[in-house]
Amino acid sequence: MIQKPVFQLPPLALYVHIPWCVRKCPYCDFNSHAAGPNLPEEAYVDALLADLDADLAQAHGRPLTSIFFGGGTPSLFSAKALGRLLEGVERRIPFAGDIEITLEANPGTFEQEKFAAYRRLGINRLSIGVQSFQAEKLKALGRIHDGDEAVRAADMARAAGFDNFNLDLMHGLPDQSLDDALGDLRIAIAQAPTHLSWYQLTVEPNTVFWNQPPVLPEDDTLWDIQEAGQALLAEHGYAQYEVSAYAQPERMARHNLNYWTFGDFLGIGAGAHGKLSTPDGRISRTWKTRLPKDYLDSAKRYSAGERLLTAEELPFEFLMNVLRLSDGCSAELFSQRTGLPLEQLAEAREQAQRRGLLQADPARLTATREGQLFLNDLLQYFLP
Repeated sequence: MIQKPVFQLPPLALYVHIPWCVRKCPYCDFNSHAAGPNLPEEAYVDALLADLDADLAQAHGRPLTSIFFGGGTPSLFSAKALGRLLEGVERRIPFAGDIEITLEANPGTFEQEKFAAYRRLGINRLSIGVQSFQAEKLKALGRIHDGDEAVRAADMARAAGFDNFNLDLMHGLPDQSLDDALGDLRIAIAQAPTHLSWYQLTVEPNTVFWNQPPVLPEDDTLWDIQEAGQALLAEHGYAQYEVSAYAQPERMARHNLNYWTFGDFLGIGAGAHGKLSTPDGRISRTWKTRLPKDYLDSAKRYSAGERLLTAEELPFEFLMNVLRLSDGCSAELFSQRTGLPLEQLAEAREQAQRRGLLQADPARLTATREGQLFLNDLLQYFLP
């Protein structure tokens, strides 16, 4: 008889969604909206704290290990507004002593004193949305900054006291050549970020690019870009630890690692998603009211829905995250985070191993190189 493992409450993080940006980019399918002349900072912070109040019971006494301000463009908000929010959050849920607090920022919104003020608040990591350093590529992507502003943003981040920052960079851009892509990477590396998110542009539904598709590189070019780019990053000390994440030693994004290892996170803000567990092992996905005007309407609920994951769904939910990691995870983490016996994966693991997509290591759950390249094929074995 298989003994049911003991479920362990995972670490808890907080995601804060700020849905406004200067201008919606044609590739963006996130819940983002063009900002008007007056952002409702005060009302939105009030709503965020009320939203958090409604979720407090789900913290179950855990401190926050990380906070991530995503968007939209969170750096449109003033330091005063973010400071009031952080103070309010900490009054409600204690912060871990080594908490990581990340703010997404657009190079077109950088101001030296503003970012120094963010740093004084305790925000200790920036994620700067560069995407490209080349004028024609930035224009095609609808970005509001130019290449020089992107370089200055990295300099300003460092001058403001941020010794830990990420640069977001895309490849596979419209009409992009191998030389174009590697040129972008070289400029990014020259800024000495501690972390690089380097990912391929994908055309998503409900975007301008979906309705007016740009001319993207051929598959052979995309493959060459991927291979050469990974080699260049490794040469400069950026280890790939996830499908599109590269970091200097000890500089992996802890908030994202919590996602990828099936940790818990509260999601507050318009359209924010969360994943939460209870001490008895129930695991749910949550989501909040999407439109900012509805979210700010105090007569409406912040929560837009919650779905309890079934025992049949949990293996896929767990593995679609951890198998993105280059090193995967220990096999025992599956039982700790899902409350299910590892034996539940036995047949699917064996099939994936025979196909050469999953490493044949009984102590770990790790994709092979081929499994990383064909991750969707690997995950098919674990569908409910």
